[in-house]
Amino acid sequence: MKKITMMAAALVVVMAAAQAMAVPAGKSVEWNTAMGKVTFKGDDHAGKGLKCNECHSKIFKMKKGAAQMKMADINAGKYCGECHNGKKAFKPAGNCAKCHKK
Repeated sequence: MKKITMMAAALVVVMAAAQAMAVPAGKSVEWNTAMGKVTFKGDDHAGKGLKCNECHSKIFKMKKGAAQMKMADINAGKYCGECHNGKKAFKPAGNCAKCHKK
C-alpha cells in the first residue's frame, strides 16, 4: 500500500512539473503579416507564469492555422487581445513594433 501511495505521489509531481514546463524554452511560432513578421515566443509568456492551457483551453485551438486572427479582432479583445488589453498586458493599438518586425 505504501508503495502505491509513493508511486501515485511521484506521478502527481511529474505531471505538475510537465504542466509547469508547458511552454518549453526556446519554442516560438511565427506568422508573416502585411505589417511584418510576428513571433510568439513561449519564453516571454512562460516567464510571466503563463501555461499553454491558459490560452489554449478557451482562446485558441491547439491546431496550427485554426485561428484566422485579424488586428480588428485583437483590438476588440479577441485572441491575443483577451490579455493584451492595456490592463493585463500592453494593448496592441499604438504598439505595433512590439509584435510586428519588418
